[in-house]
Amino acid sequence: MAISELQLPATVKVHALTDAKRLAATLASDVAERLRAAIASKGQACVVLSGGRSPVPFLEQLALEKLDWSKVTVSLADERWVPVEHADSNAGLLARHLLKGEAAKARFMGLYQRADNLDAAAQQADQVLADLPPIDVLVLGMGDDGHTASLFPASPNLAEGLDPKSARRCLPLLAPSVPHQRLSMTRALLSSAAFIALSVQGPGKLATLRAALAGDDLTQMPIRAFLHDPLDIYWCP
Repeated sequence: MAISELQLPATVKVHALTDAKRLAATLASDVAERLRAAIASKGQACVVLSGGRSPVPFLEQLALEKLDWSKVTVSLADERWVPVEHADSNAGLLARHLLKGEAAKARFMGLYQRADNLDAAAQQADQVLADLPPIDVLVLGMGDDGHTASLFPASPNLAEGLDPKSARRCLPLLAPSVPHQRLSMTRALLSSAAFIALSVQGPGKLATLRAALAGDDLTQMPIRAFLHDPLDIYWCP
């Protein structure tokens, strides 16, 4: 099955790339172009990124883009509740693959907070995010179970996380089968982005997208919350 065969809403634009290298370069170029436009129009830009292994080539490419990084705020859609030095930290991932060279001049606003428990950490992160500038670009990923950010099916706080009118910016979430408690931006904050990109690779993710488009229960596959808003999907086999 090709991505062109999916029955996508009219608000969704697909960028079908030949391979992962081309996807990383195209997405990085498009993100940088939008950040430059934001800086030109209002003097600053904000990008919210996703962690994991698959975004690494994209992050490396984005780090090479020429823009005034000192005027860019970078944040994360979600984070594992582990210190930055931990191997599974998304903040650590950005430090290694994006925030280097000229890109090190960007302001980073992370979600991880030292606290007695996850709820307290999420409350602190929520307060920090009150100072996050309007999001110009959001880059999401998607798991095989249809989760995005750390909005996982069956997570205790998922309903509030998916509430488009939630007053919360960040919530404590749990990944049912993966170690580490999570902190995640809520749908209410994520969907406020001016431009939303979803990066997916391979036939498995294509099958997940197809399943997501076939139903409407957001709690079963939280990615559905974003599939009917303006969305650009970057995909390669």
